[in-house]
Amino acid sequence: MKSKPVIKKRENIPNPLDSNIDQLIDAAGIKEQRQQFKEMISIVLGLDPTPAGLGDLKQFKRVMREIRDANKVFAPYHGTKKISVFGSARTHPSAPTYKAAHKFGQLMQEAGYMVITGGGEGIMGAAQAGAGRQHGFALNIELPFEQEPNETIRGDSKLFTFKYFFTRKLNFVKHSDAIALFPGGFGTMDEAFESFTLMQTGKTNIIPLIMVDAPRGNFWKTFEKYLREHLLGDKLISDEDFALFKVTDDLEFARREVVNFYYNFHSYRYIGDVMVIRLQRQIPAGALIRLNEDFQDILRSETLITTCPPYPEEVNEPALASLARLCVPFNRRNLGRLRALLDRLNQF
Repeated sequence: MKSKPVIKKRENIPNPLDSNIDQLIDAAGIKEQRQQFKEMISIVLGLDPTPAGLGDLKQFKRVMREIRDANKVFAPYHGTKKISVFGSARTHPSAPTYKAAHKFGQLMQEAGYMVITGGGEGIMGAAQAGAGRQHGFALNIELPFEQEPNETIRGDSKLFTFKYFFTRKLNFVKHSDAIALFPGGFGTMDEAFESFTLMQTGKTNIIPLIMVDAPRGNFWKTFEKYLREHLLGDKLISDEDFALFKVTDDLEFARREVVNFYYNFHSYRYIGDVMVIRLQRQIPAGALIRLNEDFQDILRSETLITTCPPYPEEVNEPALASLARLCVPFNRRNLGRLRALLDRLNQF
């Protein structure tokens, strides 16, 4: 039986302005998602218009513009898979990690992926060059010191510059189907822990996250050792959290880790308290029985994984209607175990 979706409370729209907002939406020619636009407009009208609130108004305006304009950059490539590649801007072209990033960009482009980087030099420039200008995006950042876009992406329409790190990071995660981390400094570590945290807490969907080094490199192996000795050793994280990422110095392994993640698994979304997993192919009935046995620990009590048709709430995704589906009463806590479940589904 399908669970009733949780209905979120709508924003209160000032009654005297309600008809004015409707007229504005009509004048803009907006036909779909009208309620969403009405609520956004009401939020804007609820901002503090006094001189004391001027700084907040400017920030709010810039944030909205950055999110809107970045969406326009990515919109023409909605159906193409993308991988974000992070790493140091200081890495020299003669370094083994630079050469590895260049080769990895090429491998991912050949696998049908577009590459997203921060737009700078070093590892970012290497991965960008490996993928080629046509297959790359760059999400640059305004800094007190000038950060020039790398030569491959400079002047391209898929280069976008942000003022705020948080809107930039939002777009990295939002538009990525996978993440590759090469050795880097504070910025790379920031992206690493941000990605860990978002997936560990379920604030973003699980995607492949690979820490990649040059052949025989030990940068990420040492990092993982620190995580195990201190964070896991002091019980600050769980052993299952290590399922959320992979560490390798083998570029072909890294490529397979990304591509194979989508061998059968397509995507998932929550409808109410049910996770709906979309698949390229339905799994055999016998395999479904085994899944319920092996992953009972992450299901809500006395519930089972079942096959199911598309939900009415998925009507806004017509391109996915033909996909097979599993309804999973996931407890929304054990995200590392969920990754193990998705890996199992890719065996079919």
